[in-house]
Amino acid sequence: MDTDPDKNWLRDKINENFLQLHRIDEVLYEGQTKYQSAKVFRSPLLGVCLVLDNKIQSTERDEFIYHEALVQPAMITHPGPETVFIAGGGEGATLREALRHKTVKRAVMVDIDDQVTALSKQYLPKHAGGAFEDIRAEVHHVDAREFLKKSKEKYDIIIIDLPDPIEEGPAAMLYTQEFFWIAREKLNIEGLIAVQAGSANPTELLNFTAVNKTLKSVFPVVTQCAVYMPCFGGPWGFCIASRKHNASMLTSYEVDGRIKDRGLTGLKFYDGETHRGMFSLPKYIREAIAAQTRIITDKKPLYLYKS
Repeated sequence: MDTDPDKNWLRDKINENFLQLHRIDEVLYEGQTKYQSAKVFRSPLLGVCLVLDNKIQSTERDEFIYHEALVQPAMITHPGPETVFIAGGGEGATLREALRHKTVKRAVMVDIDDQVTALSKQYLPKHAGGAFEDIRAEVHHVDAREFLKKSKEKYDIIIIDLPDPIEEGPAAMLYTQEFFWIAREKLNIEGLIAVQAGSANPTELLNFTAVNKTLKSVFPVVTQCAVYMPCFGGPWGFCIASRKHNASMLTSYEVDGRIKDRGLTGLKFYDGETHRGMFSLPKYIREAIAAQTRIITDKKPLYLYKS
C-alpha cells in the first residue's frame, strides 16, 4: 500500500468542524460521473464501499441496516403495496427491498446517474441481489423530480433514497416543499412516502428536522424514526408521511404478522421489535423536531455544506 497516510484514508466530511476517516485497503475505482465524483474502495472494516462527492453512501457490511430501515416500515404499514416509485437508489438495494413484497407488481427506480448504477453492478452486485433483472422492475436514468411530475401513474409507495443536499450535488431539489407536493399528488389515497433524512446526531439535526417540518407542511400524518449506521458513524434519521397511515402506531405483533403473511424472507435487521425501537426516539430528537420551523423550498433549498 502507498505509504502516504493521506492516500490510505477517506476523509468523509460530516460538517465544517468534523471529519470522519475510513481506512482504505484498495481503491477499486475513482473518477467523475456527469453529476458527481465517485469512488469505490475496499475497507478492512466495512468491505467494498461506494463514495459519492467524498461521502460514504453505502457499504457491503452494513447496507442492509439502512435499506431495510428506509423501505420496510412504509411497505409494512401500507395494507397491500402494489406500485413503488424510487427516487435515487442507484445501487439497487432499495429496489431489492421493495421487491421482497409479493404484492408489488411494479417498481420504478429513477436515478439520474447511470454511472453509479453501472459501478454498483460491477463492484457491489450483492446490493441489488438480482433486483435489476426482476420482471417487475423498471429503471430509468433521468431526473427523478421531472419524471415523477410528468408521470400519469399513481403509486402506493414513494421512496426517496438520495444523497444529502450538498450544494454542488444533484439531490437538493428533491427535499423541497414543492417536490413533496408533487409526490403527494402521485400517491394513491392509501400511499406513503419514505425519505432518508440524514444524521440524527445531537449536533447534526438540521436536515432531519427540516425535512420533517417540510413534509408536515404537505402531509397530515408524518412520523420519524432512526437507526444506528456504522458507516455513517452515528444514528441516521428517516421520515414517513401519508394522508392516512401512521407507521409509528403499528405494534411489534402487527409488524411480525404482516412480515409472515407477505412471506418476507431474508431480512437481517427489520422485524416487529426493531420497528418499535426505530420509532422510540430519544428526547433530544423529539425536542429538536418540535422546535424546528424551517421549511425547505425551491427558492430556499437546504444545503448542508459545499463538498
